[in-house]
Amino acid sequence: MPKAAPKARKSIAVAMFMLLAAIVVLFGRIAWVQFVEGSELAEKARTQLRDNKLLQSPRGTIYDRSGRELAISSLRKSLYVNPRELNKDPVAVATKLAPILDMQMETVRDRLMAGGSFVWLKRTLEPEAAQKVIDLAKAENIRGLDFIEESKRYYPNDSLAAQVLGFVGTDDVGLSGLEMALDKTIKGELVKQAVDTDSYGIPILGSSVMFKPVKQGKSVFLTIDSTIQFIVEQSLDKVMARTHAKSATVIIMNPHTGEILAMASRPGFDPNRFYRYGAGDWKNRAISAIYEPGSTFKAVVAAAALQEKAVGVNERFVDKGFIEVSGRRIKNWSGDSYGNVPLIDVIKNSINTAFVQIGLRLGAERLNSYARAFGFGQATDIELPGEEEGLLFNTKNMRASDVATMAIGQSIAVTPLQLVTAVAAIANEGVLLKPYIVKEIYNADGSLAAATPTQRVRQVISPDTAKLLSGLLEKVISEGGGKRAAVRGYRFAGKTGTAERLKESGGGYEAGRYIASFVGFGPVEDPQVAALVVIDDPVGDYYGGEIAAPVFGEIMNQVMRYLTIRPQNAAEFTVIPAPAHAAANTGQKPAAPAAKPGPGKVAVPSVLGRSIRDAGDIITGAGLVFVPSGSGVAVRQSVPPNGIVNLGAEVTVYFESR
Repeated sequence: MPKAAPKARKSIAVAMFMLLAAIVVLFGRIAWVQFVEGSELAEKARTQLRDNKLLQSPRGTIYDRSGRELAISSLRKSLYVNPRELNKDPVAVATKLAPILDMQMETVRDRLMAGGSFVWLKRTLEPEAAQKVIDLAKAENIRGLDFIEESKRYYPNDSLAAQVLGFVGTDDVGLSGLEMALDKTIKGELVKQAVDTDSYGIPILGSSVMFKPVKQGKSVFLTIDSTIQFIVEQSLDKVMARTHAKSATVIIMNPHTGEILAMASRPGFDPNRFYRYGAGDWKNRAISAIYEPGSTFKAVVAAAALQEKAVGVNERFVDKGFIEVSGRRIKNWSGDSYGNVPLIDVIKNSINTAFVQIGLRLGAERLNSYARAFGFGQATDIELPGEEEGLLFNTKNMRASDVATMAIGQSIAVTPLQLVTAVAAIANEGVLLKPYIVKEIYNADGSLAAATPTQRVRQVISPDTAKLLSGLLEKVISEGGGKRAAVRGYRFAGKTGTAERLKESGGGYEAGRYIASFVGFGPVEDPQVAALVVIDDPVGDYYGGEIAAPVFGEIMNQVMRYLTIRPQNAAEFTVIPAPAHAAANTGQKPAAPAAKPGPGKVAVPSVLGRSIRDAGDIITGAGLVFVPSGSGVAVRQSVPPNGIVNLGAEVTVYFESR
C-alpha cells in the first residue's frame, strides 16, 4: 500500500495537468472567438437570422384648395400565415377566420394549406378586424398567423371627386385619376427594414410590426373647392334620378386663372371600395368622353364670325325654317321659321339656318382655324390621365355640307373640358388659358416643391369681341332658350345645346337618343366662374334648355352665395324655405324656438342625425351654403339650430360614422 500512494499521486497530478491544459485551451479558444473572430461570426449570425424587407412608407395627402383632406394614408396590419407553423386544422381555422376577414371560407382554407413559409391572407385590415384575429389566435392558441404593417389609402369624403382622385391598389400603386398620374410624386419611399426571422426566414416576435416609416410622399393641394364640388355632385345626383340619364358631367372653372373648381361625373363610385364598381363608373367623362357639342359650339362660331367681321352685330338674316347645302337639307331644331331676324335673335334662339350661313361665310379654313385656336382637336394636357383630343375635320377634305354641319356643332367631337375652356376664354376677354387641377405640391418637411402658375395659351379674339359676344350670350338666358339657367340677382351668359347621340360603335347616330347641355359664365360684368352641364341620353325631355339649363342655374345660385358675390338686385334674391321635415327623425332634443329672422336673415335648420345628402338639401334649401366635414351622420353644426345668420352664410356640418 505505501508503494501505491506515490503512483496514485502521480496519476492525479497528470489528470490535473491535463484538465488544466484543457481549461487553458478552452479559454484560449474563447478568447480567440471573442476577440479575433467575434465580429465576423456575429455578422454571420445576424445574416442567418435577420432579413431585409422592403416596406412602403405612406403616400402623401391630397388636399382641396382650402386644405381639406381628400385622400389620406395610414398604417394598417396585413395578415399572413406560415403554413409550416400552423398547428390547427386549416378547415376549422378558415371557418372562424373567413367572417372576420370578409372572405370566402374556401379561399382562406386554400391559402392556409398552400404550403411554404409565407402566404398572404388579407392585406391592410381595419383595426377592428385585426384585433379580432389577434383575439381568436390567443383564444384558440393558433400559431403561424402574424402581421406586417402596410400603408392603406383612405378617402374621407367617400365618393366626392372620385373620378378626379382615382384610387390605389393593394400594392400602393395608383390605378386611376390623380393617384395614377401623380403616383411617383405622392408615393412614399420603399424603406429597407431589418426583420428578425426564424430558420425559414419568417418574421418572429412581431419584429416586422415595429416598422416605422421615415419619409412619406409629397402632399398635393388641388384647385378643387370641396364645397363647390359637393354642390355639383348633389345636383348631379338629382338630375340623374330625375332624367334617368345614362351619364352626366359638370365642370366649373375660374376663367381668369384656368383653375378647375369642380369636376364630377355620374355614375360615380366610392374609391374606398373601388373593386365593387365597373370601369365605366371609374371613367372621368369630363376629359375622356367625346361627343357632338351641338348648339353650344355656336358660341365659338359666333366668336370667329364677329372677330373676322364676317357678320355685323346689326345684320339681319332670312330664315325659311330650312337651308339646303350640297343637296343636304338642314332645319331649325324647333322646326320653326323665324323670317327676317337680327343677329341677336339668331344667337338667343339658336337658329340653325342662320348659323349655316355664317359658317359658309367663314369657310372651312377660318372655321377650323378658330376651332383649333379655342383648343379643340387637341388635349389640354391637364394633370389627369386618359384625356381625349376630340375630332375635327381635315380642312383639305371639307365640303360645303361639312362646313354647314360644323357651324351648328355637328360632325365634330369635343370633350367637356375643351368646351368649358373655350367658353371661359370668351369670359376672359378672349384669352385662352390652360386648365389645371394641381395647385401646389409640398415636400414631406412642409417646404414648397412646385406650384402651378396661370398659363396663357393665346389671345383668340379681341377683348372688344369677347365683350360684345358676352352681351349677346346674356340674351340667351334673359330672353332666349336658356331662361331656365337664370340666377336670380345676377347677370349670366350662356348657350344651350341639344345633339344627337353618336353610336358607340361609330357610323351614324342613335335614333331618338340625345345629349343635352348648357355652358355659361358669370356674373357678366366680372366673370368668376365658367361652367358646363352635360346630360347624356336622358329619358323624356332632352332639350338642353329644358333639363341642362336648370341644373346650371341651381348650381350657380349656390356657388354665388358660397363665393359671397353680392347680387346686383338683392330684391330678386329670395329665400327658399327649408323643408318641413328638416327637424324630423333626428333623434335629438328639439331646439328652442328662434326669434323671427329680420330682412336678409335666416334661421339655421337642424340637420343633426341626418346623412350628408339630406343635410345638404336642408341647408341649401334654407338659402345657406352647406360645408360638409367627415362622413356618416351629422353630429354637430357650426351654427346651432335656430341660430340667426345672414342669407347665404356658410354652415359647416360635421359627420361621423356610427
